[in-house]
Amino acid sequence: MTEFPRTNVGGVSLPRLLIGTNWFLGYSHTSRAQDKFIRDYQTAGRIADILTVFGQAGVDAVMGPHMKGALGEGLDLAEQRCGRPFTRIITPHFNILPDGPAEMEPARVFADCRAQGATFCLPHQGITDALTDRRARRIRDIDTYTKLIREHDMIPGLSSHMPESIVYADAQGADVETYIQLYNAAGFLMQVEADWVMRIINQAKKPVMTIKPLAAGRLLPVVGLSFVWSTIRDQDMVTIGTTTADEAREIVDISTELLHQRVPDYELQTTRSKSSLQAAAG
Repeated sequence: MTEFPRTNVGGVSLPRLLIGTNWFLGYSHTSRAQDKFIRDYQTAGRIADILTVFGQAGVDAVMGPHMKGALGEGLDLAEQRCGRPFTRIITPHFNILPDGPAEMEPARVFADCRAQGATFCLPHQGITDALTDRRARRIRDIDTYTKLIREHDMIPGLSSHMPESIVYADAQGADVETYIQLYNAAGFLMQVEADWVMRIINQAKKPVMTIKPLAAGRLLPVVGLSFVWSTIRDQDMVTIGTTTADEAREIVDISTELLHQRVPDYELQTTRSKSSLQAAAG
């Protein structure tokens, strides 16, 4: 199988398709019941099956808040099956105010990320956006945290839901190598219109890891992926999670066709209401 197209971030080769973990860890953005279903369903073995499909296609980078538990076990198993390491991109939470829990002190959290094998450490949106000062047009204290991340032998970046974070970080010369930014055709969770975010991504000084391309399942894969792949740059990436190995295979196939500017040719869903269309759809 041909390897999935790649880019370079901070001197590290990454696939342009990144594996998200919400559909492993139970963050559905749908309901508590759906979250519970995901957590109950996903075992280390099922996660390994999904990661193996991605890894065999050259999609060998995983993004998540941690790489522990069933996710960590599944990742180790997938690496053994694929015969290749997966790059770990961790988006941690940590204390940004004094007197927080000792285990959440930044240095301890970063040491734990490194122990989990993280190559990239991007403070989570809950951290970045709390530090983003719209009045001063800067991200406060960011250099303190990126310095600590570097000292723990990881590559720093920023995860944000605020498009201003990219603009401010670029303007202040923050020591980051990449950004995580919401981007989807539905505008799901986005704070400004999609065309504004499109412009910001295309003007960013560093590669951007876009997230939620299918708006947490609100868009068909071919619809959501057509939008993001056609409007980001060659150095930018798309992060997507799947619940099953078949979904992973479908995402890789559709993305590959779209990146070659071909209309994806895949088996469509069949229902009784579409029976009169079947001859045309094939």
